[in-house]
Amino acid sequence: MQTTLAPEFQGTREGAEAEAILRKCVHCGFCTATCPTYQLLGDELDGPRGRIYLIKQVMEGRPVTSATQQHLDRCLTCRNCESTCPSGVQYGHLVEIGRKVVEERVERPAGERAVRWLLKEGLTSPLFGPAMKLGRLLRPLLPATLRDKVPAAAPPQAHRWPTREHERKVLMLMGCVQPAMMPNINSATARVLDAAGIQTLVADEAGCCGAIRTHLNDIEGGLADMRRNIDAWWPLVSAGKVEAIVMNASGCGAQVKDYGHALAHDPAYAERAQRISELTKDLSELLPDLVPRLKPRLRSRGPKKLAFHPPCTLQHGQQLRGGVETNLAALGFEVQLAQCESHLCCGSAGTYSVLQPELSKRLRDRKLSHLEPLRSEVIVSANIGCIQHLATGTATPVRHWVEVLDEALA
Repeated sequence: MQTTLAPEFQGTREGAEAEAILRKCVHCGFCTATCPTYQLLGDELDGPRGRIYLIKQVMEGRPVTSATQQHLDRCLTCRNCESTCPSGVQYGHLVEIGRKVVEERVERPAGERAVRWLLKEGLTSPLFGPAMKLGRLLRPLLPATLRDKVPAAAPPQAHRWPTREHERKVLMLMGCVQPAMMPNINSATARVLDAAGIQTLVADEAGCCGAIRTHLNDIEGGLADMRRNIDAWWPLVSAGKVEAIVMNASGCGAQVKDYGHALAHDPAYAERAQRISELTKDLSELLPDLVPRLKPRLRSRGPKKLAFHPPCTLQHGQQLRGGVETNLAALGFEVQLAQCESHLCCGSAGTYSVLQPELSKRLRDRKLSHLEPLRSEVIVSANIGCIQHLATGTATPVRHWVEVLDEALA
């Protein structure tokens, strides 16, 4: 696809990157068939091909309107279209550029600006934990939209962290909301790794991976989060004391694996960011090594029949497919995917479920309609956003797969 950049974008990093991505696009439309919002709305402008056309117009200097912003806002950034695209179009990077430009040119209503500010500052704040505790106390009194975002209290084992030291060590990102909302995911990860002879280290200075601010169009804020994390991890990484940086939230994993691209323009951080990206692994990528170490320690307790929802950030963002199901099966679990649309987003998508609640709930219910016929004991996933979102629409327990594995260990 040929494009002529407007003068203000010529010679800029964003302009050059957008032009290179647009050049790959042949407008074939294969992506439209796998776009969740197009499936719901049937509007070409609410699918990747239409959004690419809108971004092309923006980069060419055409007028930008609130309608342009709305169509880009409705995108889940699930990157299913990237898995489908025969030309390798990096839509996720392109839509970030488009959103940034549109955000600068279209002023949002005051209410929207306030909500977005609260999300990017509140979710990443040290005060989020105390606010979540208060929310649990007041949960029966909260309106349904807020009540859905407050999970039940964590189980006692959530605060049980292994104390043994091992020669093999990994770093783990605790995340911004996970320690307050579902702390058992982090401690279960540490216990499972401990059982396999791997010690989990945490850099206290690390925080949000940068995805929240980036996806809310605060690009500079997102980059600042990335630099802070790199600074926190670098002493251990540079000394060769850890073999990997492990992510148990696939959304964080997709973001951290992109640090090298995001900071490629920063001479002070480019090399270190690339090294961090290379070291980063989703927890499921460790499973082939863990299976023979864990299998002798497994017991029959806990649920065995699982329905697995692969998050978009795992199967499309990180292009990791089949690892969780295959390796859990090797450990004696019965794991099934939905027979239909297992590739589609559940509608969580970070802050999307707050900003686009109607579309988000429709996608959640569509996903659950394909998972519930499996009649599993537990629905498992690999990202806290998916887990919390799906749990609000079903009576079947929804958990991280590592929690189920931890429960089955002696």
